[in-house]
Amino acid sequence: MGAKKRIRAEKLKEEKKGKAYAILRNCPTSPRKMRLVVDLIRGEEVNKALDILKYSSKEASNRVEKLLLSAIANWQIKNEGARIEESGLFVKEAYVNQGRTLKRLRPAPQGRAHRIRKRSNHVTLILDSQVKNEEESATK
Repeated sequence: MGAKKRIRAEKLKEEKKGKAYAILRNCPTSPRKMRLVVDLIRGEEVNKALDILKYSSKEASNRVEKLLLSAIANWQIKNEGARIEESGLFVKEAYVNQGRTLKRLRPAPQGRAHRIRKRSNHVTLILDSQVKNEEESATK
């Protein structure tokens, strides 16, 4: 069992080497609220996604905007000399997973207590270049 897991983990590492990505962990926003924002930018071109996030009224959009800028910077590090405008950079994958939940107690009537769940989430953005995809499909 351990060997299969190790092989799968190595394959995932190899796949991540070619892609530019950024991960935001333990963001203190509920995953449901964050998914509303992330769904707006999935599949969009990077500059359009930044505009969508900048003018969104949601509080979570500020965090996703910073994460997208981080993913763009990671892409620039991996592809030195390439320009974003010419590469056709877009948000290939964007998903939100649930993080840890902090459990707190709030006083309730007649000496009782109600449990408050403070949820958090993990956001992952993966960027890809349209130019690179067209070159790969032309070679096949």
